[in-house]
Amino acid sequence: MFAACAAIGLQAGVGMPLVPLALEQQGHDKLTIGLVSAAWAIGMLSFGTRIPALAARFGAVQAIIGAVVIGAILNASYTVTSGPLAWGILTFLHGIIGGVPWVVSEIWMNVVVEEKQRGRIMGIYAGMMALGMALGPLVLQVVGVYGPVPFLTGAALSLLVAVPLLPSWHTAPRIRVDRESGFAAVVVGAPLAMFAAFACGLGEQVAFSFLPVYAVNAGVPADTGALWLSAFVMGNVILQWPIGWLADHADRRLVLAGCALVSAVLVIGLALIPAHWAGTVGVVMLWGGVSFSIYPVGLALLGQRFRGGDIARANTAFSLIYVVGGLVGRPTAGGAMDIFGSPGLGGSLAVFYVAAGLAALIAWRRTRA
Repeated sequence: MFAACAAIGLQAGVGMPLVPLALEQQGHDKLTIGLVSAAWAIGMLSFGTRIPALAARFGAVQAIIGAVVIGAILNASYTVTSGPLAWGILTFLHGIIGGVPWVVSEIWMNVVVEEKQRGRIMGIYAGMMALGMALGPLVLQVVGVYGPVPFLTGAALSLLVAVPLLPSWHTAPRIRVDRESGFAAVVVGAPLAMFAAFACGLGEQVAFSFLPVYAVNAGVPADTGALWLSAFVMGNVILQWPIGWLADHADRRLVLAGCALVSAVLVIGLALIPAHWAGTVGVVMLWGGVSFSIYPVGLALLGQRFRGGDIARANTAFSLIYVVGGLVGRPTAGGAMDIFGSPGLGGSLAVFYVAAGLAALIAWRRTRA
């Protein structure tokens, strides 16, 4: 399963920067780029609540493989279309089908993991996803970032996800969905975990949509800007295990607060340092590792709260709220950059990171009062 997670991350790392960079090259404004990118989130939200039932009916492996085949077809479709409207529609369709491998793999993990290792296992999961995503921009160094070849490469990599899953066709854990509970109940039952998903989704999806654009606007070449994404996700690979270990040995709410508040400092710092300074890559790497750790720590909080059939619905709600974060964040960050220039990126993100950090501290203090 970990190998499949790395493959999911790899095809995402290749595919996510392509549409924003192409639209930037065509001269479209940042708000338009943000809105087109947000279409993925709208597609995911429109179908996401059906994913647990889909996996329960057809099986985890079967659902993932069916989704990646359709995703490969959609990736190839970008090569015969152009413009914000057509690509917005394709991105919407990609969101409908693209959430299936992601959500089902997380449910799979939370079903089988033991509580005492939950933070570390979720950290390994996040690290494998991040490793694949880090390799994605490196692939773009070979195939380029413009034209049909990178989209066709993304289609081939989508199919790669199926390969490590084939041996588990009959042995994957059965996903069960409790009919008595609803999505609203699981959101209310774990508000801090859900807010963590929102803040992480906002920060990560904004980074993947706008970090290459931010770099280009600062005078950095487009292919080097794509490498900033590699630094962002390599930070995830390096830091997921130690932060996951910390989440298993300390109060997870304090770990969450620390990750969120440090992320706020880092994104503000990014706006204050020159883009060509060698240390900028290090700041991007730390931001990626610390900010994305919010996600597995939130998953660990979720797993310690829910059991049985509820975990499938809770995991799905967590993923959907992560997507809502990106839906809010992309146009917000794009609009802020149009108004305030490059500093609008860090300023808009810092507001949400600080809010998540304060929420975690309040939740921690309430249980100690």
